[in-house]
Amino acid sequence: MTEFSESLLSDSLRKKKGARLRPAGLILVPLVAILFQVYVPRFIPQLSYLDLPLLITVYFALSGRSPIASVFYGAAIGLAQDSLSHQPIGLFGIVKTLVGYFAASVSLRFDVENPFITFVLSLFFFFFHQFLYWVLTRALLGQSVGFDAQQTAIFGLLNAAVALPLFRVLDKLKVTV
Repeated sequence: MTEFSESLLSDSLRKKKGARLRPAGLILVPLVAILFQVYVPRFIPQLSYLDLPLLITVYFALSGRSPIASVFYGAAIGLAQDSLSHQPIGLFGIVKTLVGYFAASVSLRFDVENPFITFVLSLFFFFFHQFLYWVLTRALLGQSVGFDAQQTAIFGLLNAAVALPLFRVLDKLKVTV
């Protein structure tokens, strides 16, 4: 292995830091993100591309490194988002559950403290989220909706760019145990 590839691998080379988010943060951060997702685009339509609940799901999955906990956390965020949106209940729950699981599984293998890896993973999981949502809408609801890969890639880049500073701010909310 080269030095570069070894620095990307996480568990064999680095120990996980003993820091956790406060219990109030586990509830308030997703709640603020969901309320932002539902209400802010009504006043500022340019921010409708930003998917903060997804970014919060990815952050907790990457930092927690527990696929089982991330499944439940993603499901809770997705179902809460479903309940406040005009979409059928369950679609965001299913998609965010899968995103949480896969993000936590990936975090076991890679060094997610690296900003480049964080950017790429945020971009990938945004694209994965949008594609899976499109597939479920067509398969489960039978609705014919379009999927524009180029627009999704652009929005994914914007979300990944927002993810880097957002993840650093959320890291500041952690307490050392």
